[in-house]
Amino acid sequence: MVDYHASNNQASSGGPAVYMDPREQENDWDRDLLLDPAWEKQQRKTFTAWCNSHLRKAGTQIENIEEDFRDGLKLMLLLEVISGERLPKPERGKMRVHKINNVNKALDYIASKGVKLVSIGAEEIVDGNAKMTLGMIWTIILRFAIQDISVEETSAKEGLLLWCQRKTAPYKNVNVQNFHISWKDGLAFNALIHRHRPELIDYDKLRKDDPLTNLNNAFEVAEKYLDIPKMMDAEDIVGTLRPDEKAIMTYVSCFYHAFSGAQKAETAANRICKVLAVNQENEHLMEDYEKLASDLLEWIRRTIPWLENRAPEKTMAEMQQKLEDFRGYRRVHKPPKVQEKCQLEINFNTLQTKLRLSNRPAFMPSEGRMVSDINGSWHNLEGAEKGYEEWMLNEIRRLERLDHLAEKFRQKATIHESWTDGKEAMLTQKDYETASLSEVKALLRKHEAFESDLAAHQDRVEQIAAIAQELNELDYYDSPSVNARCQKICEQWDALGSLTQSRRESLERTEKQLESIDELYLEYAKRAAPFNNWMEGAMEDLQDMFIVHNIEEIQGLITAHEQFKSTLPEANKEREAIQAIQAEVQKIAQYNGIKLSGGNPYTTITPKSIDDKWHKVEQLVPQRDRALQEELAKQQSNDHLRRKFATQANIVGPWIQTKMEEIGRISIEMNGTLEDQLVNLREYEQSIIEYKPNIDQLEGDHQLIQEALIFDNSYTAYTMEHLRVGWEQLLTTIARTINEIENQILTRDAKGISQEQLHEYRTSFNHFDKKRTGQMDMDNYRALLVATGNSLGDAEFARIMGIVDPNNSGAVTFQAFIDFMSRETTDTDTADQVIASFKILAADKNFITAEELRRELPPDQAEYCIARMAPYSGPDAKPGALDYMSFSTALYGESDL
Repeated sequence: MVDYHASNNQASSGGPAVYMDPREQENDWDRDLLLDPAWEKQQRKTFTAWCNSHLRKAGTQIENIEEDFRDGLKLMLLLEVISGERLPKPERGKMRVHKINNVNKALDYIASKGVKLVSIGAEEIVDGNAKMTLGMIWTIILRFAIQDISVEETSAKEGLLLWCQRKTAPYKNVNVQNFHISWKDGLAFNALIHRHRPELIDYDKLRKDDPLTNLNNAFEVAEKYLDIPKMMDAEDIVGTLRPDEKAIMTYVSCFYHAFSGAQKAETAANRICKVLAVNQENEHLMEDYEKLASDLLEWIRRTIPWLENRAPEKTMAEMQQKLEDFRGYRRVHKPPKVQEKCQLEINFNTLQTKLRLSNRPAFMPSEGRMVSDINGSWHNLEGAEKGYEEWMLNEIRRLERLDHLAEKFRQKATIHESWTDGKEAMLTQKDYETASLSEVKALLRKHEAFESDLAAHQDRVEQIAAIAQELNELDYYDSPSVNARCQKICEQWDALGSLTQSRRESLERTEKQLESIDELYLEYAKRAAPFNNWMEGAMEDLQDMFIVHNIEEIQGLITAHEQFKSTLPEANKEREAIQAIQAEVQKIAQYNGIKLSGGNPYTTITPKSIDDKWHKVEQLVPQRDRALQEELAKQQSNDHLRRKFATQANIVGPWIQTKMEEIGRISIEMNGTLEDQLVNLREYEQSIIEYKPNIDQLEGDHQLIQEALIFDNSYTAYTMEHLRVGWEQLLTTIARTINEIENQILTRDAKGISQEQLHEYRTSFNHFDKKRTGQMDMDNYRALLVATGNSLGDAEFARIMGIVDPNNSGAVTFQAFIDFMSRETTDTDTADQVIASFKILAADKNFITAEELRRELPPDQAEYCIARMAPYSGPDAKPGALDYMSFSTALYGESDL
């Protein structure tokens, strides 16, 4: 119903019609003052200011409220501005009929909004009827500025009054009971402003007995800082017994809309801040993951080439230094990287959980930085590490073998070169040309003895060549000098063979002329030469270096040495027999009065040299005994080290395996609350960490074994490498299990899941986890979803699998299952909600400016939005316009940010 007051006055009363709720009834004092000129003046000023506050948005205004609306043009424009809707096209003619038609279009539009206009006609407006015009404007104010006000299920006038009472309740000397005399002293206006913008007014300095100052202060502050035009004069309000209610309501409604809009903007800004804070935190986590992954991959990339370097060293000392460097890598450099790798997996799982809980898309690391990529690189590192250690041990064996062979080559070559010294000169001399027959025969016999000696040395030459060949095959660093020396010996040996043959032919040509042969000398030479060669071989063997790796090998050498000692009595008999031949020569010569000139013509081996070499052999035998016994003691010590390591390893290995199985069982059959499970798991983790001294003890034993160059251990199947890998896997597994429980707690708290629901989820999951692995394949997961009440088609199941298994691994974990169940049953922020919040901040525009963002949001989040928002390119674009719609959808992964 439309009336100027909330009474049943007729149009003939002369007052303007007004839209009011039928339940609102004014008292008799209201009706008595219906035609008060002071009220009309206040209404005229207030309504004019209110209209201009909207018309200025369209670039125009009015000066006289009853004159400027007569043609209906500005009236229609006012309705379009305050409603945001288009009215029918106005008529531009100057005739009365054109004006009436325009006003009727405006009145029809007002009526279309559910307002019943009583006693207001287009003709009165066109004729400039002030009271009718004021009544019409009041109707518009009620409909578009006051009617939609709602506070605790009260609306319009009652809602606006309740809002004022709530906002001014804490202030002294303010008691708002109506929209007239409660506002005369101006304190209520100042209280409203101070409640929302305390920095604009010093309320404590206002005095109730100074209403003009109070009113002017409120009007000026509202106009300057709140963009609310001055609609009334302080003198009119103070000078009127009862200020006009409609003027006061109109002016107060501007405060409501100004502060209500600010509250909505604040709420919208808070929502955006919350969303942006989550996004910024996730981006920081992503950046931390990328950096940690890059650093770890870079360390692996730098380390693998070092482990794959197979450049051999020339000496044992250099290879030992390489081995020590590798041990330092194992002890110092690798353990922190193992911890970084474990922490990286934990951070990745935590980040994915936070993204799921905040309704964000799953994090996909940069190419090559996935957890699987890091695991692959780590696997390559461990493969290179294992190969590098095996290569170094083999290289040490090779160098040890090379040193032994090189020393053996030098000894044999030195002995051979000593033997061949002067042999070429002896074979090339022409002494037989001037010798007597007996002397020639002696020379021939001597040559035969030399040939016997030469044949005896053939085996040594072959040994020298064989050793040189083996040194070449084992890539000995000084092979060129060895080859050159071997080549010289072989060429000399061939030359000796040729010269020997040539001398024999020369002697045989003169043999018929030479008959005097000393059989005893010949027999001596023939027996002394091999015996002397045997003694030289014995001395060489007794001084030969040996390398053994276990007790059986040293015991074999001791047995062979004992067998050699058993042949010494027989050899001594041979020595005595050879010395007897020489004694017989001396006896015959003495008996026959023969004067011997020089020594035995058939050999240079003297009885004294035989005795000297025999005594040397007797000295070398006990030295060999001591060396063999010392090596036996060393091998027994090595065997003790093997047994000590094996005893501890055979305890630690099964312990690690048992703990791994227990962790797997705990992760499936967890009982109690998640917090209890987390406490138990951390206690369990602490008990595992406390076992670390046993691993350290094994490392110490293993280092002693490597320093002793022990390369095998038949007392245990466990190697230190196996135990290290098992220990690292055990630590990683317990840490991963704890992280899963922490993520479940995070999910439960974020989604409001009860302990009973989690227990029900775990029971259902374990029922379909047939293999008790903590994950299940697609068929079992489909059965689980059906059992939990989900009706699934192929398309729906494919959608769900895309959520719980984004990497298409074919397996679903328990964490992914509860994430899905919580996602389906809880509500989260959406892109549409964020877009709606931005629209409020942008004053219903399709774009927002940097200035608006900086005004409404905290500085860091405002700059965050400005840096990421694309320029707006819509038809209503303006310079500096930013597209908040695409930015909001990008936050939720619906487009690229």
